[in-house]
Amino acid sequence: MSDADIIIVGSGMGGATLAAGLAATGLRILILERGERLEDCAEARDPAAIFGKGHFRPAETWLTPEGARFNPGNYACVGGNSKFYGAVMIRYREADFAPIRHMGGTTPGWPFAYDTLAPWYTQAEALYQVRGQGGIDPTEPPRAADYLFPPVPHEPAIVDLDHRLRGVGLHPAPLPLAVDIDRWLARAATPWDAFPDTTGGKLDAETAALTLALQHPNVRLQTGVTVHRIEAEGDRITGLLTSAGRLTAPRIVLAAGAVHTAALLLRSANADHPTGLANRSDQVGRNFMNHNASALLAVSPRRNASIYQKTLMLNDWYLTGGPKGEPLGNIQLLGRVSAPILAAQTGLPRALAKLIADRAIDFYVMSEDLPDPDSRVRVRGDDIVLDWRRSNWAAHEALVARLKTALRKAGFPVLLSKPFDRSTPSHQCGTARLGADPATSVTDSYGRCHDHPNLWICDASLLPTSAAVNPSLTIAALALRQADRIAQEAA
Repeated sequence: MSDADIIIVGSGMGGATLAAGLAATGLRILILERGERLEDCAEARDPAAIFGKGHFRPAETWLTPEGARFNPGNYACVGGNSKFYGAVMIRYREADFAPIRHMGGTTPGWPFAYDTLAPWYTQAEALYQVRGQGGIDPTEPPRAADYLFPPVPHEPAIVDLDHRLRGVGLHPAPLPLAVDIDRWLARAATPWDAFPDTTGGKLDAETAALTLALQHPNVRLQTGVTVHRIEAEGDRITGLLTSAGRLTAPRIVLAAGAVHTAALLLRSANADHPTGLANRSDQVGRNFMNHNASALLAVSPRRNASIYQKTLMLNDWYLTGGPKGEPLGNIQLLGRVSAPILAAQTGLPRALAKLIADRAIDFYVMSEDLPDPDSRVRVRGDDIVLDWRRSNWAAHEALVARLKTALRKAGFPVLLSKPFDRSTPSHQCGTARLGADPATSVTDSYGRCHDHPNLWICDASLLPTSAAVNPSLTIAALALRQADRIAQEAA
């Protein structure tokens, strides 16, 4: 007898949401997670411990193509990276699903339009209790209804920022957030962005989706289990070789994240599939994308007494703004960068860091990284090799410049910016992209592998393009759509 009807590898945004979508079917679902649950502790709200000492940062290392080791900053725990996410749950814009000409090239588009995913976005927003307000952002795609919950309130400094930005002709809007702000602040007065959720204040993959799934007796979670290889005979997946032994199910779903899912497929090569499973197209591991991102601190004589700050976004240059009308990207606030965080991230003396942090409002500037087949994940023995080749960087520099010009007009005379590097994961995606053509994609539009009818993928690997917004809601919407498809087949 098989160990389950469906085994899901990974409990992050994709895997947990898929389990929630399937839980009511009665199918026996086994979720495998290589990490453990995060327990509450003093360090969970200590910025010096998190950002200075790296208390929660895993010891895992990957390789550059040249063989240098680096810590990628990905987390292995129940809920995955969502335990530390900024809780931004924003829809891809309608234009993101079609080919778009960027400064750095043209995106391939998706095999379906925004309308296909729209109802699943609505369901995902309800599942994750997203706080937001429709009708304000000029790039917002069509919605069947407004959010079920009002937006997380701006703090006074952000109310003032909103007015200043409007005064220079921009269109700030509330950032859609999966945060129960009262519950979060009841634990401690800190930001949530990059802080671990150990008491349920964020609606992450564990607290929202997995908690719902595990209320059903047919759903099980097994932690501390690493999947080493996938077994296949011909086009059928026959089992998983794991640290807990061999496990089998009629359907296997990989939801281990864009890098680990690709690495597992490549590592599972056999005589029938010498270049890796699901890789007849030679696309597994290719098209790795990681948003072009920078932190920007806008400093003025005014004090910023905000605690969490991250409630506002700007999309004025999302669809246009380049020299020939090309899109530039999304701007949103970072979680409040306090003096301990700034000192830890820059090496500045604590007194100088406090002087800057007390008077700064902190922005996250994000531009689309375009798919490139030579930007890829490989395996070298037991090691993961990440050959990330940035693209579209000129668009990102243009976006940073646009924001700086606007902020100076809005009364922020000192502007400090710094790009993120490969040690800061900025929404990794694209290594097993979905598509209609088996020659150019790894899965069909639902996430079923073209080469293996009982193997599915349900994480950021599927994304054909990165767009220029946080991918969590899109991953969740794809997972709910996949759950519906599997449920129909199993009925």
